[in-house]
Amino acid sequence: MVSSLSRPLVLMTVLSLCVLLPACKPGASASKSDATDVANSKRHPLTGEIIKADVERLTLLVKHDEIPGFMAPMTMEFSVTAGDVANAREGQRIRAELVVREDGEFALEKIWTINPVADAQVGAAGGALRQDTSIRGRRAYREVGENLPDFALYDQTGKVVSAARFRGKQVMLNFIFTRCQVAQMCPLATANMMVAQRKAKEAGVADIEFVSITLDPEYDTPGVLLTYAKQRGIDTTNFSFLTGPEGAIKDLLTQFGVLADFDGSILKHTVSTLLIDAQGKIIWRTDGSQWSPEEFVKKMKKSTP
Repeated sequence: MVSSLSRPLVLMTVLSLCVLLPACKPGASASKSDATDVANSKRHPLTGEIIKADVERLTLLVKHDEIPGFMAPMTMEFSVTAGDVANAREGQRIRAELVVREDGEFALEKIWTINPVADAQVGAAGGALRQDTSIRGRRAYREVGENLPDFALYDQTGKVVSAARFRGKQVMLNFIFTRCQVAQMCPLATANMMVAQRKAKEAGVADIEFVSITLDPEYDTPGVLLTYAKQRGIDTTNFSFLTGPEGAIKDLLTQFGVLADFDGSILKHTVSTLLIDAQGKIIWRTDGSQWSPEEFVKKMKKSTP
């Protein structure tokens, strides 16, 4: 049985602060000079086609469209993250934010693949989730014993992942964001998920998926999430990091009873970790960051047919 700590009202007692520093790179600490560099950077929306991806140099050669008031259409090389270059495919259309660094370097951030079919799928699922959350009203919060809500988001490779993909598998799920630097919050949650993943494998738990959904979809694009996973050596064969439209993320937070809200540059949020069985039913949750991977693995084994 789950304790009363699972209810949103009591979740307020574990409310913690995670500071979002604008210059913060995933996995790295921010310095005052970093913050100044970002503040002084010039940013422009960009669309274009990837011509070439250079994994070693971490650059993309992009034939971009006109950037009104700034630059005519041309083919240029841009610095990107390891995750973005790993996800890049020649001929792929993208939208991104062109960043002109203080030192004159050109980089691309917030890179998203332009895929009308995938975007329509995610958009339709988000609309249905919004309607479901609205209909449920004050009962939107899903208790232990209720089913996982339907959703569709993008994983760290940019592929669409729907809740249906996990049918027939157990799912261990939490919410994090890559810029969180409070050691006892998201970094600890991710470390514990990695331990649970390893121990589940050692215990012979088959058909288990690990899922972390971002609290910060504005910053945590697929490429940022993939970089986050790569830097930590995470085995992504059964560990997905998901992002998508802000509205869909907020509805999932509501339905899972997770509190998250920005106060200026500070993201206040609670920490919750859930276990969903192979039939899509929520069978366990714990709130706060002090939970035991071993306890979750025991419940996985108990739930295995």
